Amino acid sequence: MTEISSKIVLHSASPVHEQPIATLQLVYPRFIHSEFMTHRVFSRNAMSSRAVPVAKMIEQVRLDPAMPIHWGANQPGMQASGEVNDEAKKDAAVLWQRSALVASDVAESMSLRLGLHKQVVNRILEPYQWMHTIVTSTEWDNFFSLRLDAAAEPNIRRLAQCMLAALEGSTPVERDFHAPYVSEAEIEELDYERAALVSAARCARVSYLNHDGSAPVLEKDLALAETLRTSRHASPFEHQAWVFADPDHRSRNFRGWEQFRDRIGL
Repeated sequence: MTEISSKIVLHSASPVHEQPIATLQLVYPRFIHSEFMTHRVFSRNAMSSRAVPVAKMIEQVRLDPAMPIHWGANQPGMQASGEVNDEAKKDAAVLWQRSALVASDVAESMSLRLGLHKQVVNRILEPYQWMHTIVTSTEWDNFFSLRLDAAAEPNIRRLAQCMLAALEGSTPVERDFHAPYVSEAEIEELDYERAALVSAARCARVSYLNHDGSAPVLEKDLALAETLRTSRHASPFEHQAWVFADPDHRSRNFRGWEQFRDRIGL
C-alpha cells in the first residue's frame, strides 16, 4: 500500500560557500497538491492526469486509492483538532474506498463506452490519485515552519515530516553542478549543458525511468528536452544548477546557485 514518502534524488554542497541545494522525489495524495504548490521557492514537476493512461489510473484508484491519514471530527473552523472514534474511522475508510470504486467505474464507462480522452476521464479519479512530484530548492525553512506546525493539515504535515527526515538523513556531496537523475558517468560522457538537458527531460517525467518503466536513452532524452525548450515548457529546466561564488546571489527562486532555466533564458 502506497504511503506519503520522500527520498533524496540529489543533494549537493557548494565547494565555495555553505548554501546547499537538494532535489527530492515525493509521493503524496493529490488532494494536498494545491497546498504544496503555494511554496514559490520550490521548483517542481509533478505527474499529470493528462499523461497517465486511463486503465493504469483506474487500476491505481481501485487497488490503492489515496486516503486521508486523519479523520477529523466536525467542528467550527478550518481545522479539526480531534478525530472521530475508531468505529467511525473504519466506516469512513469504507465509504471513502467505496466512492473510489464508484469513481473508477464511472471513469471506465466514460473511457470505454463514450471514447473520451484521458485528459477528461482522469479528472474523475483525481481525489484518489497519488502524486509523484520532484522538488528542488535551496531554501526549506519557511515550508517546514508552516507545514510542521500543529495547525497544519495532517496529510501535508506528514509529507513535511518525511521531507525533513530525508534531508536530515542525507549528507550533501560537494559539486559545482547539480543535475538530478544524471549519473556521474553520464556527466563525464556529456558536457554540462547536454547533461542539464538530459536531466530536464528526466525531471519532466518525474523519474530517471521512462513512463513504461524502461531505461532512458540519451538521444531520446535530448530530443525531449529540445521539444520542451522549443515549446517553452520551462519548469523541467528549473532543477539543474551551477554554483555561484556569492551564497546570497539570486537566480530566480534559488540562492547561491544559478538555475538552468535562468541561464538559457526560458
